[in-house]
Amino acid sequence: MKYLIAYSTIEGQTRKIAEQIAATIEKGGDHVSIMNISELFEYTLEKPDGVILCAPIHAGRYPGPFSDFVHREAEWLNAVRSAFVSVSLSIRSDNEDERAEARGYAETLAAESGWTPCVTHHAAGALRYVEYDFFKRWMARRLAHSRGAPVDSSRDYEFTDWQALARFAEDFVKLTAMAETP
Repeated sequence: MKYLIAYSTIEGQTRKIAEQIAATIEKGGDHVSIMNISELFEYTLEKPDGVILCAPIHAGRYPGPFSDFVHREAEWLNAVRSAFVSVSLSIRSDNEDERAEARGYAETLAAESGWTPCVTHHAAGALRYVEYDFFKRWMARRLAHSRGAPVDSSRDYEFTDWQALARFAEDFVKLTAMAETP
């Protein structure tokens, strides 16, 4: 089977997540095309059997190129088996209201765009303190402190549950294969 994984990334964690999903699917013998939505002007490959879109939430929204793509391609995305991986630090919070807010961003995107993914996976992202400029590091530390996250800005922190992500990818492949079975 053929899969398209398209992603948008701000700091690189969502790209890493998309690459891991691709590797998991390819282990099963399927073909994967992976593309950065910011560089995707027109999708010209033949119709895939499944599509997985991945995007991070920053400052309460998905990146503009990602949102634009989903709104523009909602009809096409609904015509194929599709899934969504929403990446947010809030999804790892101990506070249920914060986790619900993170889940709500994906629900709002679906309602506004008309795209209805078959399944949505919420993945925790990363804190890239070492890569941030002074202001962004300061803001990230303040936010991390208020949410009980690590604040040692001398190193980076990765919160993605790679095993859960692999199970999501494997389950999506099974779901897609079942849809193809007559």
